Amino acid sequence: MIITAPEVIPAPPAPPSRRTATVLSWSVAGALAAAYLLLSVLNHRRLHTTGFDLGIFEQAVRSYAEGGPGLVPLKGPGFPQLGDHFAPVLALLAPVYRAAPSAVTLLVVQALLLAVAAVPIVSFAHRRLGLLAAITAGAGYGLSWGIAQTVGFDFHEVCFAVPLLAFSLVAVAERRPRAAALWALPLLLVKEDLGLTVAAIGVLLAAYGARRLGAGLALAGAAGTALAMGVVIPALNPHDDYAYTATVAAGLYQQGAQVKLLTVLTLLAPTAGVALRSPLLLVAVPTLLWRFTSGNPNYWGTGFHYSAVLMPVMMVAFVDGVARWRAAGGRLRSSLAVVAYAVSLTVTVALLPRYPLAQLASAQTWHGDPRAAAAHRVLDLIPDGATVSAANQLAPQLTGRTTVTLFGTDYPGPAPQYIVFDSRHPGFPLGRDSQRRRVEAAQATGYRTVAQDDGFVLLTILR
Repeated sequence: MIITAPEVIPAPPAPPSRRTATVLSWSVAGALAAAYLLLSVLNHRRLHTTGFDLGIFEQAVRSYAEGGPGLVPLKGPGFPQLGDHFAPVLALLAPVYRAAPSAVTLLVVQALLLAVAAVPIVSFAHRRLGLLAAITAGAGYGLSWGIAQTVGFDFHEVCFAVPLLAFSLVAVAERRPRAAALWALPLLLVKEDLGLTVAAIGVLLAAYGARRLGAGLALAGAAGTALAMGVVIPALNPHDDYAYTATVAAGLYQQGAQVKLLTVLTLLAPTAGVALRSPLLLVAVPTLLWRFTSGNPNYWGTGFHYSAVLMPVMMVAFVDGVARWRAAGGRLRSSLAVVAYAVSLTVTVALLPRYPLAQLASAQTWHGDPRAAAAHRVLDLIPDGATVSAANQLAPQLTGRTTVTLFGTDYPGPAPQYIVFDSRHPGFPLGRDSQRRRVEAAQATGYRTVAQDDGFVLLTILR
C-alpha cells in the first residue's frame, strides 16, 4: 500500500464582510495605540507622571527583570508588590523590560493592550450590526473617558484586564462559553478584585446554558478573590494585612450619593442607555460595588484609572443591547438603533474635551517644557545606582536606574544619598510648608545643595 501526501487544498478566501471587519478593527486599534502612546509618552517627558503609581510599577517590573520578587522601595524596604495588590501578571513584562529598561516601556505596553481591546469590540459590532455600529462602538470604547483617564494617569496593571474582558464578553455574547471562560480566567492574575468579575462572567455563562462551566468559573473567581485578599496578600504584606480591607463598606456611611450617581450616568450615557437591555451589564456590578462601598472618595467618581475595566463592558453590552432590539424586528426598532448610534457618538465627542485625550489637540502638549528640561538637567547629576529620596513627580524619571523612595515619607534604614524636589510645586504628600520643614531638617543632618535649576533642587549628604 502506497501512502501519498494528502492534497493541500487552499483555504477559501474570507468573506468580504469578515475581511472588512478585520481591517477596520485593526485599523481602529492602530490609530488608538498611536494616540495613547503619544499622550502617555509626552506626559512622561513633561513630568506629568508620578512615583505613585508609574514609579511603583516600574520598580516591581525592574525587580522581576533582575530576578527578584517584585520589590517596591517606594512602598518601603523589602516591600513586595504582591503584598499590596495581587498582580503576578506584571512578571510577564520582565523580558520586555530587560530589553528596554525604562518607564516608557510600561507606557508602551499599556497603550498597546488598551488599543487591542478595540479589536473584538469593533469586530463584534460589525458582525452583528454592520459598519455604522462598528464605528460607533470603536469610538465609544477607544475615545471613552475611562480609557482616556487611564492613559492620562501613569501605568496600571488593569491594562491587562481590559482586552481580556473585551474578548471574554464578546465570546459570552456570541455563545462561545469555552472561549469566554479561557479569556476570563487570566483576570485572576491581574488584580485581586477581578475574581468577582470572573464570577459574574461565570454566572452569565450558567444563565446562557453552560451550567457546569459557568458554575465552575464562578466558583474559581470567588475563590481566587478570597484567596488573594485573605491569604496571599496578608502573607506577603510587611504589616501582615490587606491594606484596603478597612475601607470596605465605609463608603455606605459617607456622603457621596450624587458623585456615585453621576459616575453611573456617565458610564451609561455613551451607550444611550441601551446597555441596560443586555445581561452583560452584570459584569460591571462587582467593580462598581467595591468602589461605591469603599471609604475612599477617589473610587467613587470618574477620575484616575478605576473605570478602565468598565469601558469594554459598557460597549459590548451596548452592541448586544442594540442587537436584541434589532432581533425583535420592525422598522421602528431599526430606526431607534440609528438614533442610539447618533446619541452614542454625540455623547462620546461631547465628553472628549473633559478628559486627557483632548490634550493631544493642545499646542502646549507638543511644545518643549523649559521646566521639564531644567528638571532633567538636575536629575542627570544623580549617578546610576544611587539611593534617592525624590518628589512624587520626579520619582518615575529615576526608578529605572536608581533606588527611589518618596520625599516626604519616612522610611526605616540608612538615609538616602540624594534628595531631589521641586521647591515651587511640592506635590503629594507634602504641602509647601511641610516640604520646607523637611528640607531644613535634612540640611540640619548634613545635606547640602548640589544644584538648583528653575526651582528644582538637588541635595546630597556630606559623610
